[in-house]
Amino acid sequence: MSSPKYIRYHGLLLPPSAHSMESLEFAQNFSVEDTDVFAVTYPKSGTIWMQEILPLVLSGGDLTPIQTIPNWDRVPWLEEKRLALIVDQLASPRALVTHFPYHLMPPSFLTSKAKVIYVMRNPKDIVVSSYYFHQMAQFLEDPGTFDEFMEKFLEGRAVLFGKWTDHVKSWRHAELGDRIMYITYEEMVQDLPAVLRRISDFLGRNLSEDTIHKIAEHCSFKTMKANSMSNFSLVPKLYMDSDKSPFLRKGVAGDWKNHFNSEQLARFTSVIYKELEGESFSLPWSLD
Repeated sequence: MSSPKYIRYHGLLLPPSAHSMESLEFAQNFSVEDTDVFAVTYPKSGTIWMQEILPLVLSGGDLTPIQTIPNWDRVPWLEEKRLALIVDQLASPRALVTHFPYHLMPPSFLTSKAKVIYVMRNPKDIVVSSYYFHQMAQFLEDPGTFDEFMEKFLEGRAVLFGKWTDHVKSWRHAELGDRIMYITYEEMVQDLPAVLRRISDFLGRNLSEDTIHKIAEHCSFKTMKANSMSNFSLVPKLYMDSDKSPFLRKGVAGDWKNHFNSEQLARFTSVIYKELEGESFSLPWSLD
């Protein structure tokens, strides 16, 4: 299969199956409302999980959206073609997701009171998850060997949305005050109810303990994997070949240990640390 032709946008590579110059212009001109909530992630950091969580938190635990609306319509991507088609159907408060770095957010976002939940994930697990995603997503370049793909990831080359370190730095430097909340994928794996309480408080929802546990149960990896509205099984094989790798693969933290050898680990760690040299924030996990 020949390499797909990506759209290049401000130095980032985006697949034309979901993006167009029109959709990116629509995103730039998007009118952000004060009540909007954005889940922001670097790809493969928990985006689909947040598409499940946000409607449940915002609706006080009503399961209807996650059981009747595909995730890409219930919490659409800001930068993708689909948004223009369904934006008028989104009820306030609207939940959206984006992979944009901070500097590409629309001007209306900067002047609004919209809130952001930024989800970070250990980059070693991201590279593993991305590697499998590149194998099954027909609209992405073949990843080659794991070693080759790791180098592409570290250089931000032939991977979506550029370097992981650039993305993290852009959002860690975002001066949004109490409009932004930082969480990690690992915290969600370890204690989802605790994260849901934080999200509930951050969004001013004050959910009961019963509701928190109900949402946690319906946002478990097992439940999401069985939900056709969430597991991407509705996507034609032409775009995603789940025979090669399921979209929702493991949903765990630490799978990188099954893929990195000692040389790769040393190389990966040294590059990431060098990229983050002199930063005022620290990473919530050890990279060694």
